[in-house]
Amino acid sequence: MTVVMEQATDRQASAADSPLGEKQLCLRELNAWYGESHVLHGVNMTVRRGELVTLLGRNGAGRSSTLRAIMNMVGRRSGEILIKGQDSMGLAPHRIAHLGVGFCPEERGIFASLSVEENLLLPPLVKSTGHGQGKGQGMSLDELYALFPNLHERRTSQGTRLSGGEQQMLALARILRTGADLLLLDEITEGLAPVINQKLAEVLMMLKARGMTIVLVEQNFRFAAPLADRHYLMEHGTILEEISAAELPARHEYLHKVLGV
Repeated sequence: MTVVMEQATDRQASAADSPLGEKQLCLRELNAWYGESHVLHGVNMTVRRGELVTLLGRNGAGRSSTLRAIMNMVGRRSGEILIKGQDSMGLAPHRIAHLGVGFCPEERGIFASLSVEENLLLPPLVKSTGHGQGKGQGMSLDELYALFPNLHERRTSQGTRLSGGEQQMLALARILRTGADLLLLDEITEGLAPVINQKLAEVLMMLKARGMTIVLVEQNFRFAAPLADRHYLMEHGTILEEISAAELPARHEYLHKVLGV
């Protein structure tokens, strides 16, 4: 953990040299329900272009529900969600995706009966709004195969024949194919081997360097700590506090107690 904290501090220092862009995501007093169950209670958070922000908390804290609420995949919502300055509260999930939002759920959602390449060719390009670019510039198959060599080797294999790590790579690659530049990633390292996690960490840092914005729900704090600019700590469906990467070393014991890491 000491090495992780040192990496986080070094990365934060270098990030300070390059100012972040405009607000990509802004939640204001966001409430959400599944049926009669009130799962989010006035969530407030802001993420700027080029940031990687994590949602930390124990299971049931509301982290995954926050991502699903952003995508309008909960029963009912109230409050305000601005995506790239646009109010998205009245939009259907597919319309939210066309704002340039890519959601990778915990269950990954790949098509098991299709091959790797068929999965990658299936998603449409989404619009990149607010920058005069029309359709988003999704990564080509060659770019994705260079990023994930395992997928190139397994490009004709069906989803059911992929390992858990390969399925996660495919789920992330499929989002990158669409041209989305605001990524909502839910527990992408769950159950994966350390070598796969290292590869995913390298990919996330590369995407961040390209100016993509990432909101990461992650139970593996050792994975998340060296990657993120800021952390939002959640409990009982609300934000307890915001912690910067530079503050992590001093807050290690506190987070260990709250998160049980």
